[in-house]
Parts: sequence; structure tokens; C-alpha cells
Amino acid sequence: MDYGSWLERLMKMDDGAWKRHANPWSAWTRTVILPLLALAIWSRVWIGWWCLVPIALLILWTFVNPRVFPPPGTTDHWMSKATFGERVWLNRKARPIPAHHGRAAHILSAVGALGIPPFAYGLIVYEFWAVVAGLTAVLLAKLWFLDRMVWLYEDMKDQDPAYSSWLY
Repeated sequence: MDYGSWLERLMKMDDGAWKRHANPWSAWTRTVILPLLALAIWSRVWIGWWCLVPIALLILWTFVNPRVFPPPGTTDHWMSKATFGERVWLNRKARPIPAHHGRAAHILSAVGALGIPPFAYGLIVYEFWAVVAGLTAVLLAKLWFLDRMVWLYEDMKDQDPAYSSWLY
């Protein structure tokens, strides 16, 4: 089992949740979770243990976000297609994808993972620039990954009627 499939099961992403998550508001509001989490963790210097309240709210938001927004009126948005690409990516064992998309996704995931140690270190020792460097690496890799997911979806949408039905 790969990490993405495990996370999808943990998040209980059924078709209804994916339709709602295709709303650009859902996907874009998830991109600010990590910077806000950094701020919440850093806030322990100002508010002590009360920092656990915003941390818990952000974790809760991570799980409820794909379900809060309504399905979009149209899915002809960059971010909607990015979520479609993620679905295609997660389904790659059942419906193989072109190899170049798989390589790019793995490389970008690795680049994003390289940002986690300085990000975590900076939050532990209050090193602002380490947090910024790590956060930048993670977010840029994630946004580039999402761009690749749009490309993947565009390449695969005509290969499977289910995939093409997501676009309206």
C-alpha cells in the first residue's frame, strides 16, 4: 500500500468528498494549512500550551475541508483539474499512467520531503529562516506537483470515461 492510498482511506475520500474537494475553494484553502500550522506551533512562545487549540483546529480542518464546500458549478478550473489528477494518480495501479508522470510525481514528493527537516528543526528551536526555507521547499514542490497533476489529468481524461465525466 502506498502513502497516497493510505491517506485517502484515512480521509475517507468517497466520490462525494472528491466532488466537493474539486471546488477550488476547498483545494486552495488546504494550501494554507501548513503555513498556519507553522504559525500555530510557533505561537507556543506567546501563548504556551494554548497553541494546541489552533493546532487541533487545523488538524480538524484538514479532515473536514474536502466536505465543507459544495461541488463547484464548473470544474474547468486549474485547481479542480489538479484534484482530478490526484485521483488519477491514486488510481494508477488499476489504470496505469505514463511513466514520465510517475517519475515527476516521485521527484517532486521527494523534493517536498526534503523541506520537512529544516521546517521541523526551525519550529523546534525557533529558527525563523529554517522554517521559511523548509516551508518554501514543501509548498513549491506541492504546487509544482499539483501542476503536474493537471497535466496528468489532461493526458488521461480521454483514456477513461470516468475521468472525462469529472469535467463539466
